[in-house]
Amino acid sequence: MPTERSTGARVACGVATILVAVIIWFLPPPAGVAIKAWHLLAIFAATIAGLILQPLPMGAVVIIGTMATALTGTLSPADALNGFANTTVWLIFAAFLFARGFTKTGLGRRIAYWFIRAFGRRTLGLSYSLVLTDLVIAPATPSNTARAGGVLFPIVRGLTSTFNSEPGPTAGRIGRFLMLSTYQGDVITSAMFMTSMAANPLIVELTKKTTNVQLSWGGWALAALLPGLLSLLVMPYVIYRLTRPEIRETPEATALAREELAKMGPIRRDEWVVIGVFLLALALWATASLTALDATVVALLGVGLMLAAGAITWDDVLGERGCWDALIWFGGLVGMAAMLGRLGLIKWFSDVAAGYVKGWAWLPALGVLLLVYFYSHYGFASLTAHVSAMFVPFLIVAVAAGAPPLLAALGLAFFSSLNASLTHYGTGPAPIYYGAGYTDLKTWWGIGFVASLVNIVIWLGIGPFYWKALGLF
Repeated sequence: MPTERSTGARVACGVATILVAVIIWFLPPPAGVAIKAWHLLAIFAATIAGLILQPLPMGAVVIIGTMATALTGTLSPADALNGFANTTVWLIFAAFLFARGFTKTGLGRRIAYWFIRAFGRRTLGLSYSLVLTDLVIAPATPSNTARAGGVLFPIVRGLTSTFNSEPGPTAGRIGRFLMLSTYQGDVITSAMFMTSMAANPLIVELTKKTTNVQLSWGGWALAALLPGLLSLLVMPYVIYRLTRPEIRETPEATALAREELAKMGPIRRDEWVVIGVFLLALALWATASLTALDATVVALLGVGLMLAAGAITWDDVLGERGCWDALIWFGGLVGMAAMLGRLGLIKWFSDVAAGYVKGWAWLPALGVLLLVYFYSHYGFASLTAHVSAMFVPFLIVAVAAGAPPLLAALGLAFFSSLNASLTHYGTGPAPIYYGAGYTDLKTWWGIGFVASLVNIVIWLGIGPFYWKALGLF
């Protein structure tokens, strides 16, 4: 993170970011590209470089990029700020506040202990309990860091201590397995819902601006349902076989869960409110084709109900840093991406890409593009930065090769989360679980690579048959 780096490193990254803009700005635009579109590309490319190099936090980088579009006269102030009126920007804002309800009321912890009490008698069952908890709260928790780090990690750490499995010689008793399986489960749930990872709503907007295809909450969830559940079923077992934890029976875990639930007492009123609002939102999101209710309206309705019932307060809203941060960086990026389309740059790039893939069969072309997109995440420390930099170009090339736009967008969307399996820096929760000290770097990367193969086999091997049955292509 930028705050952990030296001033010199941040300055160097800042200079590199500015150089990206300057170099592109002064290059002559290709034939058919308007000068304003080219200048906007320069600023947009520098903003993406800033998200990757991180001389400043993401929100600060995007604010500067947005300011630069208006200051240079590339966009009018109204056009520069148009992204902040985007409905999907407010969807992710509201979804962060749903997550606040889960954490503030303790409902997320209670759900985890329910599953541990029911399924935690064996080590493998204990892992599935944690994965199931993640799956249940994922639709309302767009920050996978908040979900895996804020809700699940303290529970995992408490369980490892219960079994006297600490970093070092005793890590292999159970701690290494629980840390790795919980993290890899979170990677999968991040891909399964439009609202389970911060960059997923950005994917929805980029897809709409690029191909005019609208991804719905229900459509995304349905397309991810079968491959996602298969991955969640297989992954803990694979990691179990690879790590071979010394402890196989865990009756202490169920006892701990009963003790914690006894301390928490019966379900409180505020928890009931969050449960009711969450179920209502899920029902309305899933039936949007019948009710014609926009997903953002549903999310804001949920926030309004939680505020009215007192489950969260306005101070909670003001104090939820994640949603305000997402509002800034997401709104700025969406605004610039939309204007690139309006100024004709996306169409120009699409025409160029079509020439390079002419004659390719779309199915192998899409498969190769997905694999390259997946493993390119070795070079990124942020899912959002990866999506911002590479989603649109890869989607354009896939569509130019003849791939159905909906299928190509969903494939890239799923892989935009699944690729976080690879490294100990690929997304927010990774440094938390790796930093706990239970796994050395070689083991983490080795299991991450095996996990990537498992996910690819399921999502690319079984997924297409399922998606064909759904009529996606």
